[in-house]
Amino acid sequence: MLKDILAIAGQPGLYKIVTKGSKNLIVESLASGKRIPAHSTNKIIALEDIAIFTTDGEVQLKEVLKLISEKEDGKASIDHKSSGNVLKKYFSEVLPNFDEDRVYVSDIKKVIQWYNILQEKDMLSFEEEEEESKEEENTKE
Repeated sequence: MLKDILAIAGQPGLYKIVTKGSKNLIVESLASGKRIPAHSTNKIIALEDIAIFTTDGEVQLKEVLKLISEKEDGKASIDHKSSGNVLKKYFSEVLPNFDEDRVYVSDIKKVIQWYNILQEKDMLSFEEEEEESKEEENTKE
């Protein structure tokens, strides 16, 4: 689900990979549909590589998005432009053990904004991950 969805430093919103070149990627904005090159000099990160700090270690972003989706029953979340206190309170309801010293309000804003973008575009699918987990458990037995 998140493998081909990217965040690019200095660029607002999220992007999906359209094609890969030798020295760059062609990405498409999820918001506008506009295609732009993303060069190797840009700081680019796939959402699947992002984790949130907790008091017990780290939780992958896809797990946090799943928790938000469960809390909101698959609907949109609160506005990412809400006050810092509102965002922290909301995030503590979603992920009670998040590390308040290392997870800043700006991080919470991004997670909520990304959730809302992906939810609006109907790009949140947690079923395939559940099937993969079941398959892994079956192969271990």
